[in-house]
Amino acid sequence: MRFPLADWIDAHRDCRHNLGSSGMIGSVRRPSLPARSRAGGGAEELTESLARSVGVDRSRLFLTHGATEANAWVTFYAFRARRTSSRACRVRFPEYPSLFDVAREAGFVVREDDRPAGLAVVSQPRNPEGDLWTVETVTAWADGATHLLIDETFREFARTPSFANASRARLWTTGSFTKFFGADDLRVGFVVAPPEEAERFGRFVGLVADGVPDRSVAGALDLLDRRKEMFSQVERILAPNRAALRRALPKVTPPLGPVGFDRVGPEDGDRLARRCLDASVLVCPGSYFGDRAGVRIGLTRRSFPEDLAAYLRVRDDGARRPTVRARTGRGR
Repeated sequence: MRFPLADWIDAHRDCRHNLGSSGMIGSVRRPSLPARSRAGGGAEELTESLARSVGVDRSRLFLTHGATEANAWVTFYAFRARRTSSRACRVRFPEYPSLFDVAREAGFVVREDDRPAGLAVVSQPRNPEGDLWTVETVTAWADGATHLLIDETFREFARTPSFANASRARLWTTGSFTKFFGADDLRVGFVVAPPEEAERFGRFVGLVADGVPDRSVAGALDLLDRRKEMFSQVERILAPNRAALRRALPKVTPPLGPVGFDRVGPEDGDRLARRCLDASVLVCPGSYFGDRAGVRIGLTRRSFPEDLAAYLRVRDDGARRPTVRARTGRGR
């Protein structure tokens, strides 16, 4: 068991029409993990390379075993060092569940209002809606929050600069190789700390973190070397899939990320997701993202057009058929 959204996808990944995934694993071709790690200094080389790609000084970037770990480190650190009496975490639903679930575990009270907060969390591009906010929109939304954490796991899909250099104090960004690069087996992510927190956060990381395995570091470096090739592969898959989504569901926000959110009505998203399972179609219930009014649709598979057509048949037929309970299994 990992966390509910991941368990839902894993429990039903044998569905014939899989619209649950948000990563490119199984869709892009990429090199196998290197048999040997690069000679000496691999982690330092990866830190330097990632820092250059983000546009920050390497002293601000810290390697992790993935974005989930990176987000957790920042959240627990921010709770200890929030420098405010507020224990609130600001979020805009729907949102990626591990961001606000980890905040609750750290001790924050999660809410959507604009009262002062110790932390604000947001994904960019958004998960599950796939849209990208401007720097001005993000910073205005986070006004009154001491720390701002932006999960940029989907950033490469949008080919957009990182928010790491925005002129906002205590702004943190995180990233990963699991989605755009389809490198779930590498388990490599990273945190970019704000300049004013980097030294102190570095001491915190030194106490709580283990190093990333050399083989994973070498694999991540190889993928960065092949970035142009990966961009071409991903674009060849996502461009027609985004076009198909726009034609079929024009009311869905055109996604820059690899997912979209189909709003089907109050409290209807989870029922629709269960009906889809009966037809061997996998989508992600909106309740995992804090919004029961819709379902998340992943655009990352080459079979997306036919998978989307199967989803639409269930969706359009729903008003004429009674809801049937899906087979039992772990939620994800």
